[in-house]
Amino acid sequence: MMLLQNRRHSVNALREDLMLRLVGPPMERDDARIRRAVAGKTVLVTGASFGQGEATARLLARNGAVVVMIARSVDRLAEVADEITASGGIAHAYGVDLSDAASVTSFADSMLRLHGPADIVIHNAGKSLRRSIYRSAQRISDMDAMVGANFTGPMRLTLALLPSMKENGGGHIVSIATAGLWLTPAAPRWSFYLGCKGGFDVWLRSVALEVKRDNIDVTTIYAGHIKSRMVATDWVSKSPGHTPSQAARVVAYAVTRRPRHLAPRGTGLIRLFGIVFERPFGSVLSLVDRRSSETAASDAAFQRAMSKNSEPAALTSTEAV
Repeated sequence: MMLLQNRRHSVNALREDLMLRLVGPPMERDDARIRRAVAGKTVLVTGASFGQGEATARLLARNGAVVVMIARSVDRLAEVADEITASGGIAHAYGVDLSDAASVTSFADSMLRLHGPADIVIHNAGKSLRRSIYRSAQRISDMDAMVGANFTGPMRLTLALLPSMKENGGGHIVSIATAGLWLTPAAPRWSFYLGCKGGFDVWLRSVALEVKRDNIDVTTIYAGHIKSRMVATDWVSKSPGHTPSQAARVVAYAVTRRPRHLAPRGTGLIRLFGIVFERPFGSVLSLVDRRSSETAASDAAFQRAMSKNSEPAALTSTEAV
């Protein structure tokens, strides 16, 4: 029985790997190429305590980068940094809350003073929130937390580091967005999340047009499903997607090749369809929404938030699809 289960697992893994190769964004599988791109360079990775951010920090440090890691989970972040150092890499950990302007400013000052200009900035941190608009109206402060983590925080950090990147002769900014922005202009129950992510996406794409002349490249990764702790919904967790280590290879591809954007293959046509047929497509999404309900994960997180106190409070846990 165990042999049969292992065989089935291997077949499923091979099938999923083939699907990722066919439709997923490309992964950088050549460590020598990664090393040529990052060895000796200072790479800032936000949200580096878990998941894709952690895996990216480990991969780049293993290939010679000086990794500066930030996240709110200070203890976990320090643990990851210690493990990277113990294995021969160089990593520095800082506790930073991107939704707190003072925290972002203080970190940026410390980084420039202690580590100099960033050669590569990887905006990985973020919050995911699926919630109906009427529930959102009961938790307005959650919007402030979402805006800080997904929009104003990374924007402030970019603004604080850009001048030094220019003076240093250039650099590279990588933003981990969501395939949702690439596939559809809008989606029910995702207003907070898509609004924030879309705002930063448009802002950074606009910035890219200005800083290109300063040898600063910008890459946006419209990421698909990543099997991380942010994914709590059963059907999503069972669907094909990248593990954090595989997702780190997608980020590495962005770092080594510096494309303007990366997205799952074949989604360009879906994106065009969503734009041209926005009204009928929106009607379909609205119909699906009317026949669905809150996911168990979203409902549980909302109930926890509401039970803490009667007044709106800051978002304290990530809600997944």
